[in-house]
Amino acid sequence: MRMVKMSNRQTKTDVILIGAGIMSATLGSMLKELVPEWEITVFEKLDNAGVESSNEWNNAGTGHAALCELNYTVEKQDGSIDISKAIKINEQFQDSMQFWSYLVKNKLIQNPEEFIKELPHMSFVQGEKDVEFLKKRFEALTNNPLFEGMEFSDNPEKLKEWIPLIMKDRTSKEPIAATKIDSGTDVNFGALTHMIFDHLQSKDVKINYKHSVEDLNRTSDGLWEVKVLNEESGAIKHITSKFVFIGGGGGSLHLLQKSGIPEGKNYGGFPVSGLFLACNNPFVVEQHNAKVYGKAKVGAPPMSVPHLDTRFIDNKKSLLFGPFAGFSPKFLKYGSVFDLLTSIKPDNLGTMLAAGAKNMSLTKYLIQQVMLSKEQRMDELRDFIPNAKSEDWELVVAGQRVQVIKDTEAGGKGTLQFGTEVVSAADGSIAALLGASPGASTAVSVMLELLNMCFPEQMESWEPKIKEMIPSYGESLMENPELLNEIHASTANTLGFVDDKKEEVKKEEAKKVPELIG
Repeated sequence: MRMVKMSNRQTKTDVILIGAGIMSATLGSMLKELVPEWEITVFEKLDNAGVESSNEWNNAGTGHAALCELNYTVEKQDGSIDISKAIKINEQFQDSMQFWSYLVKNKLIQNPEEFIKELPHMSFVQGEKDVEFLKKRFEALTNNPLFEGMEFSDNPEKLKEWIPLIMKDRTSKEPIAATKIDSGTDVNFGALTHMIFDHLQSKDVKINYKHSVEDLNRTSDGLWEVKVLNEESGAIKHITSKFVFIGGGGGSLHLLQKSGIPEGKNYGGFPVSGLFLACNNPFVVEQHNAKVYGKAKVGAPPMSVPHLDTRFIDNKKSLLFGPFAGFSPKFLKYGSVFDLLTSIKPDNLGTMLAAGAKNMSLTKYLIQQVMLSKEQRMDELRDFIPNAKSEDWELVVAGQRVQVIKDTEAGGKGTLQFGTEVVSAADGSIAALLGASPGASTAVSVMLELLNMCFPEQMESWEPKIKEMIPSYGESLMENPELLNEIHASTANTLGFVDDKKEEVKKEEAKKVPELIG
């Protein structure tokens, strides 16, 4: 790690957040609640918040709670289903729901209906083997209070009620089945990111758009000096801080490498791009109201699980199908074609080569995906919607994801990681977030992990406030169904969810009143 002398042309701040996405927004809003007197400065290369991975068109908008994502429940060799990852992800999403509810309740953000809507989450499979798997998965999950309310059916008539668009004109005699849970969500992470940054700006957080972080070094007195380029004027300035968070999505790896911290050595990144088919026919859109996830093809990365999603963007309902994976050497949608090449360093070269040798099937899959024509993509959609018409759908370019590559005990050298990972210096003065899905959905629990890693001495004094923001902090919701029910009721009320079943009961009771009077 290089040590530099203090520059004469610099200013100071307490916290620097690099990147104006959902991760920086979450950490910044937490710190403002915990230590309002700290000065926070944000640098974002683009001209607005939430433009890259957090943008509503660059991700699936799924509130990832493992309700429908089959890759979070693995069938073991003995035939049983391992639900441990599903439990972890569900509890992480409960943290996010509680924190968002806190922000709304305290009027730090408003109009929750603009960023979150309740929407059924479903899993849909075809073929005898997958139907058997789904039934076992359903039985394993429904024994857990986190997944209460999930239904299973392999009855085509019931499925016509649940997913009429998917069942219409379906002629295959192959066994099919689905699970459905009504407490799923569609989340507009772009809108949420904007809301939080608007709040932070009102709290005197300095947000600098069109400012690119070019370098960062440790100073002789233990601070971090960050070199920042003003993209408009070309001016360079230096700013020092006690703590730096690198939350620049795919761009985080390069900055972690520039920091020189030993904890960042040997990490590599593999970029995966994505495309969605978007429906532009309102008649088709109105026939589907759920997020329906299928099974990934052999060799496909977990982020390429096919799904047909109802989305609510700018108060307009739409349908998206995908994602179709692709390859670009860029680490960001608005990045450089040299990103992958310049991320290869002497310390991670062996790791990257090992990853390439291990993942030939993934490379083959990505090449096949890149070569697909629109009609071939439509054929994949027709596995979900048999009568889908090409003229009703258009291709939309989604965001870039950078999967973490590192050496692990379990996977050996050059293991491709699917998920998010916090990498921090031993003294907690700098931390970077690497990785992808489930990403934004678990932002709150990831930032809690970061706080524990980087501010261990303050956590005891911060705990009462953290528990105010996230009432289940430090407790297992799975082991405390009573608390889980309280939190579900509270967040549903604050975020404006309507319990449809309760509403139906009320309507039925209202109908009976005139009869009773008569």
